Amino acid sequence: MLRIRNSQNHDESDPLQQEAKVKELRISIGHLSKHNSKYCTDACLRRYLAARSWNVAKAKKMLEETLKWRETYRPEEIRWPEVAHEGETGKVYRAEFHDRLGRTVLVMRPGKQNTKSSEGNIRHLVYMLENAILYLVEGAQEQMSWLIDFRGWTLSTSASVRTSHEVINILQNHYPERLGVAFLYNPPRIFEMFWKAVKYFLDPRTFDKVKFVYPNNKESVEIMKSYFDVENLPSEFGGNATLEYNHEEFSRRMIEDDIKSAKFWGSEGKTCQVINDQPVPEVVPERILVPQVNV
Repeated sequence: MLRIRNSQNHDESDPLQQEAKVKELRISIGHLSKHNSKYCTDACLRRYLAARSWNVAKAKKMLEETLKWRETYRPEEIRWPEVAHEGETGKVYRAEFHDRLGRTVLVMRPGKQNTKSSEGNIRHLVYMLENAILYLVEGAQEQMSWLIDFRGWTLSTSASVRTSHEVINILQNHYPERLGVAFLYNPPRIFEMFWKAVKYFLDPRTFDKVKFVYPNNKESVEIMKSYFDVENLPSEFGGNATLEYNHEEFSRRMIEDDIKSAKFWGSEGKTCQVINDQPVPEVVPERILVPQVNV
């Protein structure tokens, strides 16, 4: 009797099988709009497949949910003037150095929390994720590294468990395989309480990418040094470089990146005005989204 082979059980490490899965997924998702086609590159499809253990049906479901989320949330249309107030203290920003693998680095300093808006914090983080991706090269280096500095962090300044859950959901479900590693540097003991509450939201793939580093723990320090050149690593993370966040300078860089992003996506409805000889994307009123029933 002939047996039908299950296409989901092929060797995940076989490049030919991977390419076959990419083609299968592309056929499965069908026709895409011009905008979605820019998002759904072959490299993008590989990330969704990898996040779902190369199961085409599961990857398709995940990708379709992301496309719906992007249609509603419009992350590529967020502009720096909309979230600049969230970044005034430098609680999240893109560093000018890379790790040893050439990955873009996001520096996070939760102790610098400056607002109470859950939505504002999430929107700012999504903006920074999109900005970091601008500097990743598909097919070469598609992941970023996070450095999280816990100086000044307390339970009163931390995001709520609910907000943390939403952030994790966005990262895992809508930015699959974008995080390469996250170093949590010298978190206080009280953080263990918070960590116990949120770690269960992490899937195993993401959980394995989280590394705790303590200055007095030689083994954890050596792991961090294996990822970063100490000459580039800021002293706050045990390196020799000086870390200084300049909001005005960072804002200038983000405005330039906004223009790059708008050109890539062909964004309409958000033009640029000139203020003090600097191009600044205008913020237009958000569209009112009317729920649609899929048939």
